[in-house]
Amino acid sequence: MAVAGRPTLEQVAERAGVSRATVSRVVNGSPTVAPTIKEAVERAIAELGYVPNQAARSLVTQRTDSIALVLSESATRVFSDEAVLPGIVRGVSQELDAADKQLVLMLAGSMASHDRIERYAMSRHVDGVIIASMHGADPLPNSLHRMGIPVLCGGRPLGRSPVPYVEVDNVGGARLAVRHLVQSGRSRIATIGGPQDMVAGIDRLNGYREELRGSSLRSIVAIGDFTRESGAAAMRQLLEDDPQLDAVFVASDLMALGALNALQAAGRRVPDDVALVGFDDIEAARYADPALTTIRQPIVGQGRELARQLLRLAGGEEIAHSVVLPTELVTRASA
Repeated sequence: MAVAGRPTLEQVAERAGVSRATVSRVVNGSPTVAPTIKEAVERAIAELGYVPNQAARSLVTQRTDSIALVLSESATRVFSDEAVLPGIVRGVSQELDAADKQLVLMLAGSMASHDRIERYAMSRHVDGVIIASMHGADPLPNSLHRMGIPVLCGGRPLGRSPVPYVEVDNVGGARLAVRHLVQSGRSRIATIGGPQDMVAGIDRLNGYREELRGSSLRSIVAIGDFTRESGAAAMRQLLEDDPQLDAVFVASDLMALGALNALQAAGRRVPDDVALVGFDDIEAARYADPALTTIRQPIVGQGRELARQLLRLAGGEEIAHSVVLPTELVTRASA
């Protein structure tokens, strides 16, 4: 039964039959309190509806119970054009919610925003930082690492970095896609690669090339920027460069949808004339006409794994430098 007014630490202590200091130790997660005493205090907290002072608790524990998720994109592209990042946000949110932690979402689209994030993290407003969707050799992860802030990357950083990361198997996924096309009898297999300042774009192109080398087929490459428009433009370029091509592996489903439109506008039947395989397994891939064969990556699962690993790191545990999650081929009508 809750008491009138806002319950106090003293009232919790009285209800539990312990000292105020003991209640404070329980609230602040001290391991020195006996389990039976801890249970009595927690029961009193629940009965009274006591809410600890978060600011005071943070001063004692040196924890904020908050994690920052930094997206290195503009807000417009993240939530309107990009299907992957909302899944990462959802996965991180689910895991933090289960751990009773708070998510702080931040955007890093400029050096000024990088500086602001560094100041925010150095002031210990959060217990750690997850950085997703990096372009180029982003200096932010290494900078935060040098400051002693627990930091984790969503995706392998470009170049050498001491910062641990959680990645999906982009190379293996691309190889699955190309292998499927080769085994279906296609012999002029092109690719529309992603941006070459992003690891996902680099690794998916490398996977395409590795699998083709094993089949003795030649590479036919155009590059897009993970948008539908760039996929359409790259597809038109490929048709102009090699009118006889009979299959295309596209490094993202959004680009693949643009490529599908360009093929249909050019009078090419999919998959009869040109087979098409994308990457990501976004929802729109299922409803394309024809439905898009694609590589499924565990987007929400990656977000959850990022949060799990970061919480362990922030808690002082040793974690693996890299976690790579598997991808799988989803076969539909386009190939």
